[in-house]
Amino acid sequence: MVATTKTGEGWSSRSAFILAAIGAAVGLGNVWRFPTLAGENGGGAFVLFYVACVVLLGLPLVLSEIFIGRAGQTDAVGSIKKVAADSGVSSRWSVFGAIGAIAAFLILSFYSVVAGWVLYYVGVMGADLMQAIGSGDPFRGALAGESQEAIQGRMGDLFASPMLLLAMHFVFMGGTLYIVARGVHGGIEKAATWLMPAFFALLVGITIYGAIVGDMGDALAFLFTPDWSRLTPQAMNEALGQALFSLSLGVAGLITYGSYIREGHKLGSTSAAIAVADTSVALLAGLMIFPIVLAVGLDPAAGPTLVFQTLPFAFQSMPAGALIGFLFFVLILVAAITSSISLLEVPTAYGIGELGLRRHSSALLFGGGAFLIGIACLLGYNVWSDVRPLGFWPLFAETDILDTVDGFTGKVMLPLGALLTSLFIGWRADRKLVQQTTGLTGGMFALWRFLIAWLCPIAVTIILVTGLFPAVLGG
Repeated sequence: MVATTKTGEGWSSRSAFILAAIGAAVGLGNVWRFPTLAGENGGGAFVLFYVACVVLLGLPLVLSEIFIGRAGQTDAVGSIKKVAADSGVSSRWSVFGAIGAIAAFLILSFYSVVAGWVLYYVGVMGADLMQAIGSGDPFRGALAGESQEAIQGRMGDLFASPMLLLAMHFVFMGGTLYIVARGVHGGIEKAATWLMPAFFALLVGITIYGAIVGDMGDALAFLFTPDWSRLTPQAMNEALGQALFSLSLGVAGLITYGSYIREGHKLGSTSAAIAVADTSVALLAGLMIFPIVLAVGLDPAAGPTLVFQTLPFAFQSMPAGALIGFLFFVLILVAAITSSISLLEVPTAYGIGELGLRRHSSALLFGGGAFLIGIACLLGYNVWSDVRPLGFWPLFAETDILDTVDGFTGKVMLPLGALLTSLFIGWRADRKLVQQTTGLTGGMFALWRFLIAWLCPIAVTIILVTGLFPAVLGG
């Protein structure tokens, strides 16, 4: 029997919630952004510091967000109001729920555009695989006969075509909206229980492939041998920010998903499982990508182009590169859709809980709105390439529309939401309510309380200040 909450919906089991929550956390941040940052910051030292940030900062915040949702049993804003009322403090603390909902809405708008790029490459690699099969050589390298310049030029060609970008954006957002509109049990849970096992199977399979045909020794050395001279203040700040971004903290996604939990869940162990799974995916993504990149002598510090321009060329010289290249982009697409579902669910739940909308209407309202903002983002690569929405703000003076929305949400809204979450739970939430709901006692509760009340606010403030004023780090 499906458990229901005040919204009338809920997860059918603990495993369903864990899969959905892992799906919310695991996305482009793990498979694309983490390897990019690890490559740009020299590997080992950055990776070890990132793992420490997840344990000391990410995990306490994951548990805090899930606690709020479980205790409130409604949308993010309503759940925070409920916890505030039960703790005898002002309901104005619910502002960070609103910040999270707005951030999720804005992130979805450009996230769908970026996921559209992935969808495009699924099509490119799929067509190439079919051609390889048709030629009687299904195990040849990817994009046979194309030069490195031609392969890397596909990205520029895509950006120059607003109609193609729009089509990919439309298809991806449509799929996301369809799943969310079907509800928690009938849509989100079913998607997670089918997609996440497929994701992990692809991730492990391609990682094993990379270990066999790639240079796993150099990849392991790159990722786990620390060169502490590379751990600059800028690298530490990016690791801190990646820990928040990777776990989808600050966007109220885990609050919303936590509100669908039935009684009896052990929130501490559940939160740990989510954090461990998310971090494992990031590390496996590195072990999947870098052996392939290093084996063909490409630069692991290629930056954002690593996935879309460097790897397609690397697959060209790999055995079965056509097949693996196709499966690789399918893997990323699965990660993208599970995260986009959670991003849309946050404002959708707000529309249901606070505005009294039906689920279909709320999903259509916020999904449609994000789609329209996404159109502006994709036009920023061509027709509106000279538009600078926050040109008056020195930090965003040179950024296009998509990068502006990305930068504002990532540098301002996410850390602000995480900061207010840590202050609310660490200093204002009722101690007995927290203990009763989380199930933490004794030393574990004291340690978590210390981390959420002291370490998290300090670390997140650093992210917020240095993000807004990069000169603090010498940037």
